[in-house]
Amino acid sequence: MSTIDGDVPALRWGVIGTGGIAGQFVADLELLPTASVTAVGSRAQDTADRFGDRFGIGRRYPDWQQLVTDDGVDAVYVATPHPMHHEAALLAIEAGKAVLVEKAFTVNAVQAQELVDRARARGVFLMEAMWTRHLPHIAAIRSMLADGRLGELCTLTADHGQWFADDPNHRLFNPMLGGGALLDLGVYPISFASMVMGTPERVMSMSDPAFTGVDGQVSILLGYSGGRQAVLNTSLRGRSPIRADIVGTEARIEIDSVWYAPSHFTVIDRDGGRERFEFPHTGHGLRHQAAEVARCVSDGRLESELMPLDETVSIMQLMDEIRSQGGYRLPGDSDSASMSASGPAS
Repeated sequence: MSTIDGDVPALRWGVIGTGGIAGQFVADLELLPTASVTAVGSRAQDTADRFGDRFGIGRRYPDWQQLVTDDGVDAVYVATPHPMHHEAALLAIEAGKAVLVEKAFTVNAVQAQELVDRARARGVFLMEAMWTRHLPHIAAIRSMLADGRLGELCTLTADHGQWFADDPNHRLFNPMLGGGALLDLGVYPISFASMVMGTPERVMSMSDPAFTGVDGQVSILLGYSGGRQAVLNTSLRGRSPIRADIVGTEARIEIDSVWYAPSHFTVIDRDGGRERFEFPHTGHGLRHQAAEVARCVSDGRLESELMPLDETVSIMQLMDEIRSQGGYRLPGDSDSASMSASGPAS
């Protein structure tokens, strides 16, 4: 068993969705001996069968309802495109299963809050699959921040840009599938800023569309109490450095590329002294969030302290505001989905 993950209780997983991230998740679970994938659900039997054949999963369902009511499934991982997260997660919640929902959690804060409310009402575990939160180097950074190693925080910078060929059939360019840079890529730096800095008081953003109208590139400036700031960028147009830095009055942390995946970092003191922190790692890194789910479920907890549900809703509110400033709407949005009435001021 991985020493990184420690003592992890057994948990039987059902997977909804058969795309790339679902495959990465199932493959990474092979490094977590107490985890097993017992069922896969799709909206077509042939895709469920192909996925099952690929990973040796015995039970393959052509609809989500059969998967969530399978007695051999303890927890459901929702790995569909964003607009389908709400429906799939709600089915699993109502069936009484623990649920791990891919990020971005939903397409807007209204949907996110409904899932959180239903999970709490039903007394079942729910968590956003922001896998970065559970990685070894991020755990070390959280500990340093708690210890005050950096002094008073000043600035956070983070980016996530990738290059994608202009293809109207690609999910990231399809508005009906929740395409765009923000929900798929930008959620990483936004969630990172939330983890380090909390909820912003001021939001300013600039967004430019891709050829299909989805947000192709977004730059974000966040203001916090005490004069703290975060500068974030996300793009579908080019591969950016994908680095992140946290600057304090006493020192700064520079996280290597790719910062949101298993990585390393350097602490640089105000006088220039440097200390290097290395974190050897095997696998993609998705198994650590599954280990967290297993621990929470075994302990009877309904949410994780590493990715609290109220923070997930707050992050969705922030992304609602950023999309609103850019004039970009998605299927499932409504006038009530704007955070202007209850979220950070722009």
